[in-house]
Amino acid sequence: MARVSSPDFWQELYEQGGDGWEIGAPAPPLVSFIETTPPPRGRVAVLGCGRGHDARYLASRAYQAVGFDFSSAALREARRLAQREDLEVTFEQHDIFALGRHYANAFDGVWEYTCFCAIDPRRRREYVATVNAILKPGGWLLACFYPIRRGGAGPPFPVAKDDVRRLLTPSLRIERSFTPPRSVPRRQGQEWMVMARKISLVG
Repeated sequence: MARVSSPDFWQELYEQGGDGWEIGAPAPPLVSFIETTPPPRGRVAVLGCGRGHDARYLASRAYQAVGFDFSSAALREARRLAQREDLEVTFEQHDIFALGRHYANAFDGVWEYTCFCAIDPRRRREYVATVNAILKPGGWLLACFYPIRRGGAGPPFPVAKDDVRRLLTPSLRIERSFTPPRSVPRRQGQEWMVMARKISLVG
């Protein structure tokens, strides 16, 4: 398995032009969702933000976006682009699995796209625990899971809808799930959009 849990792995990919997932723009499923049924405004974490296209888009739509990534090379470019576009957005270099210790109950929302499929699949439960930890009670998770397929090496590692449903329960309740109407052509039919909410425990 690729050394996906090592910051050096991602740093080398960015520095050597090995970032084949780069689309150079905000993710079409995110744009479509925000244009039609935007979640409540607030502070939003973008996990594995890369060059920050999604975080900058959210900032342009009046969300307080904070992008997190392993790679300093990606974050330098994200900050440069945000400055060029005169957008107020924060980018921080972090191991996302440590965010729960530093940002407990700190975010109104989380946007997930191509981070879940990039991590070691054995750490996916830990990933969901992190999302749950950093969300405020009642906070939302908007996620576009990719690639929805069986088998194959990674990253991106394959994702199964049933696995996602099982992992999100019981800390998050899925409110909507659907195939996004807009997508990157090469990813068409391999994406699954989910809107979930952190369950507030009483008592």
